[in-house]
Amino acid sequence: MNLSELKPVRGAVKRRKIVGKGPGSGHGKTATRGNKGQNARTGGGVRMGFEGGQTPIYRKLPGRGFKSPSSRVFDIVNVDQLSVFENGAVVTPEEMRKKGLVGGKEPVKVLGNGELKLKLTVKAQAFSTSAVEKIKASGGTTEVL
Repeated sequence: MNLSELKPVRGAVKRRKIVGKGPGSGHGKTATRGNKGQNARTGGGVRMGFEGGQTPIYRKLPGRGFKSPSSRVFDIVNVDQLSVFENGAVVTPEEMRKKGLVGGKEPVKVLGNGELKLKLTVKAQAFSTSAVEKIKASGGTTEVL
């Protein structure tokens, strides 16, 4: 068997419906659009979501939420997650991405959940006050990028 001999299964390929090409086509005269009415006209029809003058569903449903254009989105790392690094290591957002602690391109914020027993130099775009306290209590330092 060659690739040139392959054919689709019988019944898998349908012929395209050809409309408006005279009575012999079976889809002539009104070209499957029916007789008269808005949808039979050239350029006729209604916009998406139109419900015949009734208030559309997207206008009946309440709007939900608000997204401030000035809000900042962070990738979050907790202090206890930093225990995967060796003692005395310099921890940067790139190192965190390599270890799989954060993903994506957002700036990194370190939060103070958990305990840290290692002396680390942690560099990130933001820190919570409790995270700074815990890192300094373990003998490490923090640096805001």
